[in-house]
Amino acid sequence: MTNPLYDPFQILTKVYSNKQYLKQAIAETNIEEAHRARTIKIAYGVLENDIFLEHCINMFAEKVPKLPVRILLKIATYMIYVLKKPQYMVTDNCVQLVKKLGKGGMSGFVNAYLRNFQIDRIPMPMDLILSRSLQYSYPVFAIERVIAEYDEAIVDKILEHKSPVAFIRFKDENTAKNYLEDESYKDKLQPTEFQNLYMANHFKRDKGYDKGEYTYQSIGSVAICDIVEKGDKLLEACAGPGGKSVLLSAKFNTITACELHPHRVELIKKYAQRMHVANMQAVCQDSMLLVQEYVNAFDAVLIDAPCSGYGVINANPDIKYFREENDIVALTNTQIDILENCANYVKRGGYLYYSTCSIFHAENDKIIKNFLQNNKNFIVEEITSPLGHVKKEFGLQFLPHISYGVGFYICKMKKIEG
Repeated sequence: MTNPLYDPFQILTKVYSNKQYLKQAIAETNIEEAHRARTIKIAYGVLENDIFLEHCINMFAEKVPKLPVRILLKIATYMIYVLKKPQYMVTDNCVQLVKKLGKGGMSGFVNAYLRNFQIDRIPMPMDLILSRSLQYSYPVFAIERVIAEYDEAIVDKILEHKSPVAFIRFKDENTAKNYLEDESYKDKLQPTEFQNLYMANHFKRDKGYDKGEYTYQSIGSVAICDIVEKGDKLLEACAGPGGKSVLLSAKFNTITACELHPHRVELIKKYAQRMHVANMQAVCQDSMLLVQEYVNAFDAVLIDAPCSGYGVINANPDIKYFREENDIVALTNTQIDILENCANYVKRGGYLYYSTCSIFHAENDKIIKNFLQNNKNFIVEEITSPLGHVKKEFGLQFLPHISYGVGFYICKMKKIEG
């Protein structure tokens, strides 16, 4: 049996050393299948708690070790503190792995740290921002934004760690009914506010997935599609991997799914093929650059803008590790450029939808305010959703504590002239 720290170490080394996203690192690592669930839980858990684990190392280690040893200490600390594994067992496995990795000279250091580490002696700062940063492993800048933008009563609810929820969307009611009537599936599926979308609990993917009977799709993605009105032609900007375009293919006669990265264009094509969708085309296109043939050509344009991703960190904990405050400034510039450009593609009387998976005002209502000031030929349309949300000045803000653990934003605008 593989040392329980070894596979998580392989994955997290790719994240910390090579700056790979966690899902990519997992996909590219040869994991012992018998313990895959444990390995993935540890990898996700370490990144979810990265700032706190770093704090523990700083407090209990004699010195700050180099990255490979620091990764091992984070894994070991997580296993003791969160998973409640016996300290002696974790210590033995960690020391053995240090030696196996050719770093035997650090075995004494590792042993000393893990024997010194005591759960009930972890010092926490008195400052509220710093203590929340450690408690939730959020960067200080993100804590400050959440505190500044939301009522104190819900700040901790927004920041809390929550296990990501899986959702299954069936292609139609009959297919959903067939699965719900199957004794092996019915207890694993719970209905949501949206037709044919179910929370999945220990739902094991089967041949129905490959046949296009169902797909995995987040409730945020489905809620956005629910707000989009039917029409003839839709363009989705930044469309990869294609879930929204595929779902919206039932509302439009034709779909043009634009994506900047060629590999994501291929993902869109494969998604559409698996779900037997024939009325959409995937195009490799930079949504910040004007395509003359698209001007005034679409009944609706949906922009799922690149964003900080702070609404989906429960499923993507590496966001907290990779994202810096300066990134948000750069992202807002990109968001404005995409919105300004793609607005040209909307017909008079058509609709422009702007969405993100962010909880930050700077990426959401503030972007819309900026756009409306410069584009008087668009007005905001009133929208609502059956999913829990907060109404903002221009759009709807969905938040983790009322929206199944995810946060996202959607605004709908109508082109009234031009």
